[in-house]
Amino acid sequence: MHYLLIALKLIVALGILNVWLLRSGKATAYRGKNAKTLREEFAVYGLPFPVFCLIGILKVGFALALLASFWIPSLAQPSAVGMGVLMLGAFFMHLKVKDSSSKALPSLAVLAMCAAIALL
Repeated sequence: MHYLLIALKLIVALGILNVWLLRSGKATAYRGKNAKTLREEFAVYGLPFPVFCLIGILKVGFALALLASFWIPSLAQPSAVGMGVLMLGAFFMHLKVKDSSSKALPSLAVLAMCAAIALL
């Protein structure tokens, strides 16, 4: 079980950091509607730029806290819960704009991993 928890933390944390720090300006198959960048995606959802900034800070912060939880275990549960709440919001944004299930699936997958981290 210990190795599963390590793997889940790494997948969630490194995946989020990849999306927000390395690929935020690049098109992917998972962006809402026809958005090419993360900023465009938030505009598609009808969310203002300050919300984009806040969500970015929270996601990167929770991802870094998940990595830090390898040394400070008490950070794991609150980080996973916080990230899970944000992933639930991401899922509902995909529903709001009537995206295909393939675009919404990653948010549900990360939500499930966050739930597992919080419960293990």
